[in-house]
Amino acid sequence: MATLPSRRTVSYGRESSLQTIIVTPLESCEDGYWVIYIHGGAWRDPTITAESIEPTQSILRASPGLPIAGFASIEYRLSPHPNHPQDKATTTPKEYRGAMHPDHIRDVEAALAFLQNTYGFGQRYILVGHSCGATLAFQAVMGAVAGHREQWFNGDASDPDAVAEPISSSPLPLPPRLTAHPTAIVGVAGIYDLRRIVDTHSDISEYRKFVEGAFGADRLLWDSVSPAQMIGSRGVEGGWKAGRLVVLAHSMDDELVDQGQHEVMQEALREWEAAKAQVPKQELTANDRRVHVLPITGGHDEAWIKGEELARAVKFAFVELQKMRLAPEWE
Repeated sequence: MATLPSRRTVSYGRESSLQTIIVTPLESCEDGYWVIYIHGGAWRDPTITAESIEPTQSILRASPGLPIAGFASIEYRLSPHPNHPQDKATTTPKEYRGAMHPDHIRDVEAALAFLQNTYGFGQRYILVGHSCGATLAFQAVMGAVAGHREQWFNGDASDPDAVAEPISSSPLPLPPRLTAHPTAIVGVAGIYDLRRIVDTHSDISEYRKFVEGAFGADRLLWDSVSPAQMIGSRGVEGGWKAGRLVVLAHSMDDELVDQGQHEVMQEALREWEAAKAQVPKQELTANDRRVHVLPITGGHDEAWIKGEELARAVKFAFVELQKMRLAPEWE
C-alpha cells in the first residue's frame, strides 16, 4: 500500500499566527512542478483559509501521472472583517487581523522565498490564485509591486512615461527576494483591476469597503497595485521576465466577480505575451509565451469548495506546459 505524503504546516514569519504554509512534498518527480496556492476571501475573510486547497489537491493527486513535485498553500495576514470583529485591546498582536497593504503581498513573497530556499525548485512552480489570491499571484511578479516596490504615480496608468516614485508604507524589513518567479500563473475568478471592480459594482457598498479595508481610499494606489492597470516596466511585462504561461479561468455563473476582470487582464497581458521570455541559453525549449482564457462553470466559491474546476484549471496549465515542451508527458 502506498504511503501518504508527509503533510505539515510550517511558519514563515513571526508577526502573525497566519504566517503559515501547508506543505505536502511528493515523491521525487523528474522535471516536476510544485503547485502553490493562494486562497481568496477579499483579503479579509477568516473562514477561507489555506485548507481550502484540500478538495482540489485530492483531485489532482488522484490524476495519474501529473508531474507534480509538491503542493503548498499559503496563509497570509488578513484585513479586518466587519462580520468577524475583534477587540484589539483583548486580542494578542499575533492573532489580531489588522493587515493593510503591503502586508498581504509581503507575506506571499516571504512564503514563496521560504519554499524556494527550503525545497530548491527554482522557477519550476505554478502559482495558482483564486479571487484576491489571483491578484496576489500577479502582484508577486509585477515590476511595481514585487519585492514591495509599489509606486505612486500621476497621470494615465497606460502611459509608460507617467511620473512614478517608489514608496513604502511599512517600516518593516522587506521580505526575502524570490530567487525565481513561477513558470506559470493560473488565476481563477481573479480581481485584476481594483478601481474597475468598485465602479462596476458601485451600487453594492461591500466592494468599496473590502478594497478600502485592504488598500485604503486612495484610488491612485489602487491603480498602482492592480495587475491589469500597470503596463511596461511597472507591470507584469516588466517584472515577469522569465514567465511562460498564464491561464485566466472564469465562470459565467460567477456572482461576485464579473467577466470584465479577466477581459482587462487579458488585454494587459498582450505585450507580455508578444515579448520573448528571457530563458537561460542552455534551455532546449523555445522562448514563446502563451495566455489562455479558460471557461469554467459554477459560482464564485464553487471552484475551490468542490475542487473540480480549480483542479481542471491546473490540469489545463500542465497540458499547455507539456505542449510548450516545458513539462514531461504523462499518462
